[in-house]
Amino acid sequence: MKKISVIFLLLLLSLSTVLFITWERPTKANPNDNPPSLEEGYAQFGYISVEEAVKEFENHFKQDVKLPKIKPSIPFTHQFGRFYEDKEYNINDLLEIKFVNEKAEENNYKIDIRPLKNKIIIKDRGNQKVYTLKNGQKAIYFEHQLFNFFVFENGNWQYMLGIDKRVSKVTPDTLVEIANSIE
Repeated sequence: MKKISVIFLLLLLSLSTVLFITWERPTKANPNDNPPSLEEGYAQFGYISVEEAVKEFENHFKQDVKLPKIKPSIPFTHQFGRFYEDKEYNINDLLEIKFVNEKAEENNYKIDIRPLKNKIIIKDRGNQKVYTLKNGQKAIYFEHQLFNFFVFENGNWQYMLGIDKRVSKVTPDTLVEIANSIE
């Protein structure tokens, strides 16, 4: 019995050594391989220029959309847009605009715009604050896990502004100013 245990142990040891040697071979990496750029990464998910995305959105709905004239006063290195068309249910069409900073990932701001007929209903969970915009419309501010959101209506659209929670410099009052800059 001892002999069988020793043989089994030696066999197991030699097998694990063979596996270790074969798995730990150095790989030949191409020194010219680089991770995709920020632009390429966003492009993989359908993001294009903001102007192109806005044009696609407006053509789809046959209506103009107005964007805020100001944005948060934090630095951004890139801006991207994407029109998402919900071909299955036809209720989730939206324009997404993202402002990001390649060197400061917390500088992340987004604008989602959708038609009022498909607006998202924000249920009050006790963490909301209501603001009144200069056009008399009510706006809702609430904090979520990663973003603080500001939701309001203007024209035929529902706007949802989102700012990364790590950017404490952008307050609800800043988001009110941004919303009021849509004319």
